[in-house]
Amino acid sequence: MTEFRIEATGLQFPEGPIAMQDGSILVVEIARGTLTRVFNGDISVIANLGGGPNGAAIGPDNSCYVCNNGGFEWIKTTSGKLIPGEQSNTYSGGEIQKVDLDTGAVSSLYTHCKGEPLKGPNDIVFDKQGGFWFTDHGKTHSRSRDRTGVFYAQADGSEINEVIFPLEGPNGIGLSPKEDELYIAETPTGRLWAYEISEPGKIHTTRRDKTDGGRLIEGPPGYYLYDSLALDKDGNICVATLIHGGITILSPTGGTSKHIPLPDTLTTNICFGGERLKTAFVTLSSTGKLISMPWGTEGLQLNFLNI
Repeated sequence: MTEFRIEATGLQFPEGPIAMQDGSILVVEIARGTLTRVFNGDISVIANLGGGPNGAAIGPDNSCYVCNNGGFEWIKTTSGKLIPGEQSNTYSGGEIQKVDLDTGAVSSLYTHCKGEPLKGPNDIVFDKQGGFWFTDHGKTHSRSRDRTGVFYAQADGSEINEVIFPLEGPNGIGLSPKEDELYIAETPTGRLWAYEISEPGKIHTTRRDKTDGGRLIEGPPGYYLYDSLALDKDGNICVATLIHGGITILSPTGGTSKHIPLPDTLTTNICFGGERLKTAFVTLSSTGKLISMPWGTEGLQLNFLNI
């Protein structure tokens, strides 16, 4: 098993890590409904968000933008692990929230797109222009599941568009170093798709592997599910992998993938920080841990996050 350092324990299903310039790590705690800071082993709540805060990113105004999925029902196993289930009975609706990191003030930026409610926003990435892409993973019900897609929106709340529809439980999202491709991980299919970007907020729809313009990036054999992702400086896509818990590293041009195993079947998110972005921070969600480990390549510098 991979060697790592435990940065925090006792978190309530952490996801969405962000490595900050001061050395702290921001995470959401989905089951707790908070945006939380981890710093030198201390855990403090920045904001109470309610619902089910999921992916998070720093925007052009230095605020933290959060995908809130509205809430899950939670299953606690006999071994003490926490597992998300179907849509919560207290589901608050999907939304994009904005958090002032200095004051903890929370505002709601988007709840709908062209009259259609957001179901379960999941993960988010900003481009150089200051707009952001995000996935809507949808919600699971006892006999049905939402059909959802991928959106592009402005950080000032002025415009939101659904760019790709439908996808099967879209989850992790990221941009290539040149921002000419958009990567989207589907959870239930265990597939990673690449879409060619024609201009900010738009994709080429000429068929590649899919009629909507999606190109399949080949993954490993076997049964696994994909969650969130991050890119390294060389453009490799590092995808948090469920069931076969760990991080799967895939080249955008295909070829043999590499898997780094970790001791939680719900390894959900990864980000890069530290000196030269050569430390990976990973959420082991069902066991409530945030860990760190040395990484062999530099992470890709995210827009508006100067480490």
